[in-house]
Amino acid sequence: MMTNVLVTGGNGQLARTIREFFHNNNDNIQFTFVNKQELDITDQLAISKYFSENSFNYCVNCAAYTNVELAEDFSDKAFQINAEAVKNIAIACKKEKVVLIHISTDYVFDGKKKTPYLETDKTNPINEYGKSKLKGEQYISEILKEHFIIRTSWLYSSYGKNFVKTIINKINENADLKVTTAETGTPTSCIDLAKVIYNIIKLKNVPYTIYHYSNEGEATWYDFAKEIATNFKDYDLDKVSQVAFFKTKATRPKYSVLSKKKLFENTITNNNHWKKALEKIIKILKNE
Repeated sequence: MMTNVLVTGGNGQLARTIREFFHNNNDNIQFTFVNKQELDITDQLAISKYFSENSFNYCVNCAAYTNVELAEDFSDKAFQINAEAVKNIAIACKKEKVVLIHISTDYVFDGKKKTPYLETDKTNPINEYGKSKLKGEQYISEILKEHFIIRTSWLYSSYGKNFVKTIINKINENADLKVTTAETGTPTSCIDLAKVIYNIIKLKNVPYTIYHYSNEGEATWYDFAKEIATNFKDYDLDKVSQVAFFKTKATRPKYSVLSKKKLFENTITNNNHWKKALEKIIKILKNE
């Protein structure tokens, strides 16, 4: 029996990673990828029509407004995509009996904790991006029982624009790097997150709820940049320096490490330390 899975945000780094690693699988899971030109998730009628005309078992919502800085100035846009469009998807999923797997963020927390965040911890976003993502979560919880919300952090991949690729570009230019130590979180490879999503679909018996997923360990952005640089032998590590504060428009949580305990109690999966996961992506980017 074929399991049909719709993946929104088809041009984004997570959707492209799912396509690369799991499109051709032996588990009778068929993926359909749509980008915003093919399906406008902000258009409720378009969503409703698309879901009714196609027969999906799961929808993985990878579509999101992710520019944390711009969200401060364009919060309407962030809420339109991260909240109202998510509401549209949840309504369509309920109507057509589709299970929703939605990707959320560590930024729903305020960062005042000193130990990894549990799914049950109080949310209190401190920027517009985090607020818009939390609103999306709330819509899903209100509308649809059959859902998985996966909060993740500091996502990167070999696709699109992300921190790893930005730092590598600077290293290739032999530039000096000044990187903040003000925030602690966990860098997360899209490959490993894609595996978690795939496992949830494949296992079919994972309880519906909110889960946290990131790679293992924790780091500041400075630690992250330094580790990227260690993978480039010709680059002088002394060119990477730390700064305590970096002026940004959006306030960010100081500590946003996520506890994965709940997820690992419910899915069978091994988790990579962030340094090991990073090494794999850098090898892909170097064509090694």
